[in-house]
Amino acid sequence: MSIEIVRQGAELELAARVVELVRQVAGPAAEAEVMVQHDAEALTRFANSMIHQNVADAVTDVRLRLHLDGRTASGATTVVDAGGLRGLVERTVAAVRLSPPDPTWPGLTPPTPLHRTAGHHGSGERSGLDFGFDEATARATPAERAERVRDFVRAAGGLETAGYCRTTYSSAAFANSAGQSVEGRTAEAAMDGIARVAGSDGVARLASGRLGDLDGSVLGARAAAKARAGQDPVELPPGHYEVVLEPEAVADLLDNFSVFGFNGKAYTQKQSFAELGAEQFDPSITLIDEPLGSRAEPAPGLPFDDEGTPRESLVLVREGVTKAVAHDRSSAAEAGAASTGHASPASRTWGPYPTHVRLEAALAATEPGLPPAEPSNPVAESARPLVAGVRRGLLITDLWYTRVLDPKTLVITGLTRNGVWLVENGEVTAAVSNMRFTQSYPQALGPGQVLGIGSESILLPDRWSGTRYAAPALHLASWNLTGNASG
Repeated sequence: MSIEIVRQGAELELAARVVELVRQVAGPAAEAEVMVQHDAEALTRFANSMIHQNVADAVTDVRLRLHLDGRTASGATTVVDAGGLRGLVERTVAAVRLSPPDPTWPGLTPPTPLHRTAGHHGSGERSGLDFGFDEATARATPAERAERVRDFVRAAGGLETAGYCRTTYSSAAFANSAGQSVEGRTAEAAMDGIARVAGSDGVARLASGRLGDLDGSVLGARAAAKARAGQDPVELPPGHYEVVLEPEAVADLLDNFSVFGFNGKAYTQKQSFAELGAEQFDPSITLIDEPLGSRAEPAPGLPFDDEGTPRESLVLVREGVTKAVAHDRSSAAEAGAASTGHASPASRTWGPYPTHVRLEAALAATEPGLPPAEPSNPVAESARPLVAGVRRGLLITDLWYTRVLDPKTLVITGLTRNGVWLVENGEVTAAVSNMRFTQSYPQALGPGQVLGIGSESILLPDRWSGTRYAAPALHLASWNLTGNASG
């Protein structure tokens, strides 16, 4: 069972049809915007070192937002025949007439061409529909995903394994009554797996715009090495520790920075830590939202948002200085700014936030590197040079169950997971039991607090639908551990 690729232009025809129906039902004064999106996901799950589920799902969603006589209403349907589309329009027109006045309506996106990605250095204009799109990934078969699961299990060397290999495909089109009309498509592959032995877990994750980039053998061996090295952990007392966070853990920082910090609505309501123009981070920190992907991370999203605004790279932090937050048209109007192309179905309520953030890696060192790692070494390759510089601290693989205690300062509490080790004089000396932490994320990456950044940003599977984070390892001066395994 493989994913069927939707005919190019099909969604754009649907969107244009809905705009025309709005004119017929509500008259020429109605302002309408229509997003038609076809999402397909194919998932191969494994547990107890065996594939136990192979599923595929595809749905086309039509979303209409209508502004009429100073009022706004929205509707959606997955029924895309003539009756379903007319029903959507008639329901939304009826709803808008019962809605309260909407003085915050920002108007429609005018006709605007799609952008080239900043990461694309070739000549000529790209196609908004096809740039960075890997059709082989979109059409991936269960057998192709199963090959990667098999390789993961074999590489784990008899350890119990579990996880998934997933391929996704989206094609979408937008049209509004002001004449904006755009379309695009994207595909992604991801693998996330654990290996387990005697209560010790190791993890390996990777995402890419190409299924061919996922090597189950490499991921399985990495997870197994971590699991074996995590046995017989010791407990350490709470306190502030020097840490190396591997990319999986850093992704949680990027996720929370995006949702709570670089959120345009939170910023305009003064609920965010972000201060434009302020040196809030260490000078080594540069954060860029790259919805169109780049040469370094070829996993593009759709080239426009739910309001039809073209997307492009957005520098959030440059060399420690906060430069921007994400906006849709509503938050931009409130802030006196321009939309950055971050509208979503929930952005008017939850707020617009970046979804493709990359923390720029450090330049690779020119001096000779470290010797090859032993197969049992639990340190991810990209983190090894950072671990070598730790006098006494912790290597942390992953963070989970993280919750915001204070959104303004972004104080987070959570747990370590899938491997923690004590590092002394640059060497891993003992496995450590999982610990609870309570830490302000901006403070942890503040001026003078970042002691090193890995030389490679790893693209990781999304934690929420549509989000992708590319993270290197980080060496931080201090991380506040507030409890250990025994409480």
